[in-house]
Amino acid sequence: MKKSVTIIILIVIVLSFGGALYYLYQKNSEDPVVYETETPSKQNIINKAVATGSILPLEEVLIKPNISGVIEEVYVEGGDYVKTGDLLAKIKVVPNLSALNDARDAIERARIDLENQKRNYDRQSSIFQRGVISQADLETAEVAYNQAKQTYKAANQRLDIIKTGTSRGYGNQANTLIRSTVSGMVLDVPVEKGNQVIESNNFNEGTTIASIADVEKMIFEGKVDESEVGKIKEDLPLEITVGAIENQVFPAVLDYIAPKGVEENGAIQFEIKGTLTKKDTTFIRAGLSANASIILARADSVLALKEALVQFDEETKEPYVEVEAGDQQFERKEVELGISDGIFVEVKSGITMDDKIKVWNTDGSDDASN
Repeated sequence: MKKSVTIIILIVIVLSFGGALYYLYQKNSEDPVVYETETPSKQNIINKAVATGSILPLEEVLIKPNISGVIEEVYVEGGDYVKTGDLLAKIKVVPNLSALNDARDAIERARIDLENQKRNYDRQSSIFQRGVISQADLETAEVAYNQAKQTYKAANQRLDIIKTGTSRGYGNQANTLIRSTVSGMVLDVPVEKGNQVIESNNFNEGTTIASIADVEKMIFEGKVDESEVGKIKEDLPLEITVGAIENQVFPAVLDYIAPKGVEENGAIQFEIKGTLTKKDTTFIRAGLSANASIILARADSVLALKEALVQFDEETKEPYVEVEAGDQQFERKEVELGISDGIFVEVKSGITMDDKIKVWNTDGSDDASN
């Protein structure tokens, strides 16, 4: 029994010793870890936030009629340039039966009053000539007669306006002629000949005849997420890229940041606006989608490293890199970092252009003590 136990113990010792020798052999036969290196470079680093939106005119004016009716003629189309006072369209008035009836009733009442005042004036004139009444009484009757004539004339003009939109003596001010109130480009004419239009009043904004804007003054209007709005401020530079215009960047300045956010798809969005510095050689159409890069910070031609090469001390959280001091020998150097664009980071001090920086392997074989 004792002999069997001794044999088992010896076998275990031999197997353990053999396993240890095999492990040491395998360990010694592994290839040594070889670290690659990279050198710093000069980079233009831009720290920016991105907003999506569209290009819109700074001021867009909607031309609306002052009288209801049917479009008789349209004299402009989208893309035309107009000046203040230029004729845009003509409206044919379709009288409202109620208003028409009221106007005719007013004419009849004015006619009756006029006849009555005329008779009174004729009677007062006859009496005055016989010396029965004074000059003042005659003048009072004359004033009433003249007022009745004016009321009758106004009632007839009112009927003409209801029926045709104008009246004798008001040809240049006819409501049926729709004219531009500003100079600029016609962006849209949403009506056609034969369309009915409604006048603009206190209860209805009216039908838009045309929209006009100065296309030389364009803005970017977009939205930024709440995670970015705290980083931006007014007067920051913008770089606008328009999807429909390739290989061109339009500079702009951030003018407006909404004080209140709006929830969209579960996220809070804040509206921003920026005025474009337009290039004369490029025509930007209103409504084009665009992206704005809000330049938070910029550093041109500075010493930079890839962010992946920078490590941080576990205790102090200070950044450092490992610089090659010999063949696969590295020494630690503290660095002072500047702005980052997510790929490259500015290095203000700690290394030079000639230093070779250790590239940390990604296979998990790195040892922080190396």
